[in-house]
Amino acid sequence: MSIKQHQHAHWSSRLAFILAATGSAVGLGNIWKFPYMVGESGGAAFVLVYLLCIGLIGLPILVAEWLIGRRGQNNPANAMADLAKGAGRPRAWMLVGISGILGAFLILSFYSVIGGWSLYYTLNSVTGAFSGQDADGIGALFNAMLASPGLLLAGHSVFMLLVIGIVARGVTKGLEGAVRTLMPALGVLMVVLVGYGMTTGHFGQALAYLFNPDWSALSGETVLAALGHAFFTLSLGMGIMMAYGSYLGQEVDLLKTARTVVIMDTVIALGAGLAIFPIVFANDLDLASGPGLIFVTLPLAFGKMGGGIILGLMFFLLLTFAALTSAISLLEPVVEFVEERTPLSRVAATLVAGVAAWGLGIAALLSFNLWSDPVLFGLNVFDLLDKLTSKFMLPLTGLGVILFTAWQLDRHEVARELGLSGTAAGIWHLVTRFIAPIGVAVVFVSSL
Repeated sequence: MSIKQHQHAHWSSRLAFILAATGSAVGLGNIWKFPYMVGESGGAAFVLVYLLCIGLIGLPILVAEWLIGRRGQNNPANAMADLAKGAGRPRAWMLVGISGILGAFLILSFYSVIGGWSLYYTLNSVTGAFSGQDADGIGALFNAMLASPGLLLAGHSVFMLLVIGIVARGVTKGLEGAVRTLMPALGVLMVVLVGYGMTTGHFGQALAYLFNPDWSALSGETVLAALGHAFFTLSLGMGIMMAYGSYLGQEVDLLKTARTVVIMDTVIALGAGLAIFPIVFANDLDLASGPGLIFVTLPLAFGKMGGGIILGLMFFLLLTFAALTSAISLLEPVVEFVEERTPLSRVAATLVAGVAAWGLGIAALLSFNLWSDPVLFGLNVFDLLDKLTSKFMLPLTGLGVILFTAWQLDRHEVARELGLSGTAAGIWHLVTRFIAPIGVAVVFVSSL
């Protein structure tokens, strides 16, 4: 049980919740990772498999996390413990909630470092640092940033300060206030960048690349990549959606809301492709250049094109806004846990959790320079945190959530809470009891 009793916060409206959940889902994964994964995996065939995986795995787990959070009205660990006890199941299920909270904390520590990169590149866009640079010059700029502990620390610190400042203000003033501003701004920036893509003369090529499938490009590896990204893009297995669900009222239709969030998340990911690919095609750049597509390849294009300073600024603002909306959601379950399990106030809990993540982030950023030597299993701190969370903690937490919801809670009560009956309830049970767990297990085993 919680050490202190307090009034549990709630979202002011369903729209506020949708914006917050979408903001969490829409992060660097959509703007940065999804386009380069499409580039590496052959385009439209990957997109279609990804959409199928989102429907069969992502959406059910998303609904399950919200359902646990809403029923528990508590942080993920306490919610799992209370629901397990109420269902006559072992309280050890709370370890699933603890794993999610810990995963969010570890991810935030290195995610903030990349958020700092985005801030640095936003500043470089304003100063015109990309103008007239060749590929070697842009590459040198990126490498110089990674080699400078001071520069990385400054970016990481400013980014984390923004995140702490937002989360400390609470659910309605902090989280809602941020997403009500950032999400519309992100949408406008995306529309403008897609609009520019239409003027490049290569928009049709980008459309065909995204939506005209080349089935010969499909391989087992491509399917696994789509499966993995479908799981990670919705912020699953991190305690985030359980924490967000705990602020929900019973009047919210979870399935309908999940469909809305999944659609918005996917539209933004595809929009990022329609913004990035025309620029890549117009400048004859390498689509499959991996993470470097954002921080090396695109700045090269911005430096050459007319209006590149404005476009570069808009793009890196978009990237920063997406990183911020995800980062505040990563800090939230940790803060909720600390606030509900200790005598600390909201502000104090946020400071403790935020400063701890910032401290671990320093070790992560030093991995690119002073501490680049491997520390464990041939990995430096940054890569170790990334691999530990993405390959182990997140899939196992997500698997725990869906198994708990499908096999430990009363199936008829769950169906009734989701407004399902007859065939629809049967499909839900089939997907949550078998298809989604098998899909997550496949992701986990293949990643090993």
